[in-house]
Amino acid sequence: MFIAIILGSILFVLAIVTGVISYYAFNDNRKAGGIVSVVSCVVLTLAFLCVPFSIKTVDAGEVAVVKELGKIIDTREAGTHFDFWMTRSYEKYDTKVRQLDITTQSYSNDKQTMDVAMTVQYQVKPDAAKEIAVTYGGLTALEGKIQSIAIERTKAVLSSYTADKIIMERGTVSEAVSTSIETAVGNNYHVDITMVALTNIDFSDAFEKAVEDKMIAEQEKLKAEYEKATAIVNAEKELEVAKLQAQAKLEKAKADAEAQIEVARAEAQGVKLKSVEVARALG
Repeated sequence: MFIAIILGSILFVLAIVTGVISYYAFNDNRKAGGIVSVVSCVVLTLAFLCVPFSIKTVDAGEVAVVKELGKIIDTREAGTHFDFWMTRSYEKYDTKVRQLDITTQSYSNDKQTMDVAMTVQYQVKPDAAKEIAVTYGGLTALEGKIQSIAIERTKAVLSSYTADKIIMERGTVSEAVSTSIETAVGNNYHVDITMVALTNIDFSDAFEKAVEDKMIAEQEKLKAEYEKATAIVNAEKELEVAKLQAQAKLEKAKADAEAQIEVARAEAQGVKLKSVEVARALG
């Protein structure tokens, strides 16, 4: 575009200059010089009208489909090109990654309704721009086709899962949706799918409330089971402690009884010895 502006400006100035020269040449009766100037002015004017507008620029990340009198004839990649503007026109296609934000309604395997939001990113194959122009007439129609496929495949995948599983295994479900869309698009639509992501899955308020209540009930059940197990463990600990304490008391009682027996034996032995001594004393 910059080159076209500069060249156009130069040709425009030269055309004006030669026009002025031809005017003064005819006024000075210099017909030969005037004719040359007029011819030069006409040529420069035609060049100004044809050349700058025929210089086309295709930016990086774009590819242009060339139409000649409405018929698609070729493509142009990034760079500067010359195509006569009166007969040829450019229709540019963005080959950078493009994004579709899609919303739809779907159903789970157990008939739960959900609102689904998803993002599909794709990239046009540069060498397929001509086929896209011929088949779809432009990116708008192609994007509409990709969106329809994405919605159809998403509904098919989600309908094979129960609502609970969609909630609990969202990563797995999202990967299944992505694989299904990529397979369906394949090489049939002149694009590469670069990313598919389920950005939101919103169930009905009643179902979400039921799921919340179920989770609370399960948590309370787990809590009760934990408390029961803890109580059993504590009871077993207390029983073990009681057994140990009783065993200790029994052992202590045995020890005391044995000690008393030994004392009695000692006392009896003492009495016996004294009796012997008395008997000896009495002769």
